[in-house]
Amino acid sequence: MRVLLLEDEKITRISLTNTLRQEGFTVESSGDGIEGVNLFSVDPFDVVITDLRLPGMNGIDVLRQVKQKKPDTTVIIITAYATVETAVEALKLGAYDYLTKPFSPDRVIALLQNIKRMKSIIEENAKLKLQVEALAGSNIIAGSPTMKKFLETIKVVSPYDYTVLIEGESGTGKEMTAREIHRMSNRASNPFIPINCAVIPESLLESELFGHEKGAFTNAVKRHIGYFERANKGTLFIDDIDDFPISLQVKLLRVLQEQEFVRVGGTESISVDVRIVCATKVDLKEKVIAKLFREDLYYRLNIIPLKIPPLRNRKEDIPDLINHFLKKYGEGDNPDFVSKELLNQLMEYNWPGNVRELENIVKRIIAMSATGAGLELLFNEAGYSVKHEENNKVISTDYPPFEEFILDKEKEIIKWALTKAENNISQAAKILKLPRTTLKSKLDRIELS
Repeated sequence: MRVLLLEDEKITRISLTNTLRQEGFTVESSGDGIEGVNLFSVDPFDVVITDLRLPGMNGIDVLRQVKQKKPDTTVIIITAYATVETAVEALKLGAYDYLTKPFSPDRVIALLQNIKRMKSIIEENAKLKLQVEALAGSNIIAGSPTMKKFLETIKVVSPYDYTVLIEGESGTGKEMTAREIHRMSNRASNPFIPINCAVIPESLLESELFGHEKGAFTNAVKRHIGYFERANKGTLFIDDIDDFPISLQVKLLRVLQEQEFVRVGGTESISVDVRIVCATKVDLKEKVIAKLFREDLYYRLNIIPLKIPPLRNRKEDIPDLINHFLKKYGEGDNPDFVSKELLNQLMEYNWPGNVRELENIVKRIIAMSATGAGLELLFNEAGYSVKHEENNKVISTDYPPFEEFILDKEKEIIKWALTKAENNISQAAKILKLPRTTLKSKLDRIELS
């Protein structure tokens, strides 16, 4: 910790300087107020200890100057001429403490040690605040060591404007990752524009990305602003870059190299300031080897490579993900909503569809539970269960349309309850934890008797 000592009594100044240096503090000293402020201006200190009465500039004015230049500097006032008025004025101006001569060097050392601890706590809190701000609003669940490391990597690379290539299986959260990178970057206040190459026909992709001029082709009745211009000063997320047409790759390469492009049907070069984040569901290098992707473009995109772990490699996150989706879809904090037995089954499953598949299953669990039956019934009696087939854990996802699926399962559950209740509607309603009128209404609607 760097300390500036301003004391006009030479013996006191030299003695205290030597004592503080022996305690490990870096100390500079002066007997003049103006010289002291000049020293501070050249290289600010953590702590300033200043006598109240100094030649050139008094201690109160030194305090004002120091606080103006570096408000977080700790200032201690010392003097042999203490009055309540000057003490109050110094404290109002931001002095940390006020000492009256004669004082023990041990008192100064104790003060500096307290200040050092205080500054350490403040710095640590500032770091934690930055971490909290970085994670605030994040939908990335990172409880497992694998995901904690992944999220830490995102935090490190986000502030830089380099291109990012995210590789991950379907459903792992590539767009969410791209949004996190944008949110934690210096471009966060500017647009985040996503585009999926796989869903836009090749004939339209160039126009969507780069825009077109009026009359550029049939039906081009007015100028169209493309994704690159819309993302100016922000981030453009290109999903499924592995499906990007080879015919357009040279134009994308030019944007990366020159930060400019020409609209379809235009002649004017348009400059843009865009950070590009791409995502691929396959190893893009294999596409390069197969001559389906330009090698020079690949290296331009792959400056910062990120690989999202599949859910099967981060199963510790499944309980937190389930709770997240329960909150997202209106169930709130309900630790008993998913039983331990069911959770164990879900933990055994291999999740080929990754987080998206888990989210869809949680949505179905919520929808099915609305019938009033318990989850054990839904997963066992209604046929929606984790099954073992050839030593592989799979969850059947071969379902009919959602409404039809729910109606069929509702019928099965009601039939099951009626069988248990020997066709007594009142007893069946109790089993299902439904009002009798509700069950009767359902029976009329689904034509059961």
